[in-house]
Amino acid sequence: MVSDGNTSDPNHVQSVTRAVSILEFLASNEWSGVTEVGTELGVHKSTASRLLNTLESRGLVEQHVESGKYRLGLGLVHLANSVSHGPDITRQAAVGCQWLARRTEETVTLAILEGDEAVTIDQILSTSTVASRSWLGRRTPLHCTAPGKVFLANASQPWRDRILPGPHERYTDATIVDPAELRAELERVRAEGYATTNEEFEEGLSAAAAPVCAADGEVVAAIGISGPSYRLDAAGLRELAPIVREAGERASIGRGYTQRDDGTET
Repeated sequence: MVSDGNTSDPNHVQSVTRAVSILEFLASNEWSGVTEVGTELGVHKSTASRLLNTLESRGLVEQHVESGKYRLGLGLVHLANSVSHGPDITRQAAVGCQWLARRTEETVTLAILEGDEAVTIDQILSTSTVASRSWLGRRTPLHCTAPGKVFLANASQPWRDRILPGPHERYTDATIVDPAELRAELERVRAEGYATTNEEFEEGLSAAAAPVCAADGEVVAAIGISGPSYRLDAAGLRELAPIVREAGERASIGRGYTQRDDGTET
């Protein structure tokens, strides 16, 4: 259970602490009811309802019309955009995200690196999925997600050497937890310019991602697609990989990065 915000520290505002706890809970659990949120915070249902209504009024959470449950809202994107790489990364990468969404009709995400996790700061939901799933604001591990592999593969050697030995959590039977196997996987990502995962983070979920570079060539984000593995199997991911990589290049141009035909950065 997360903290309910009861603290003797005079610098802590209880309602603010509780609101942040709600956002953290929804980031991990997605659609949740008022009762679930109240139970998690250890507060009465009416208190949880007031907090959720306030967050919804600012766009930080959204409510499902039919079920009445809540999840993170698009208002968080504007806050996330100010983290690490400035408020304009979503706007500058939009051309690549929109192009990728049109070409694949899969869910498109834009993620940045924060600490030792990937954080989704923008998303275009799939037109092919009946039950849309939001990744906005969600933190995900690096070793078993496509954006995470992009960041690991393009990180500085000292930082990568710190992360690679692990230990790495096993989320599914397909999760790569062996450091040597993960290192070989990252070498492939660097060589091919994109990363893929097939049920490594969640069963039934596959994804592909490519780097988004700043003008100096630094990888500042990862653009990618995700969808059910029955539709995005290994062959499907290989087929879509060049499109994902091109989307990364289009998004990078928006960041001022260009590359000549011979592969040399300009």
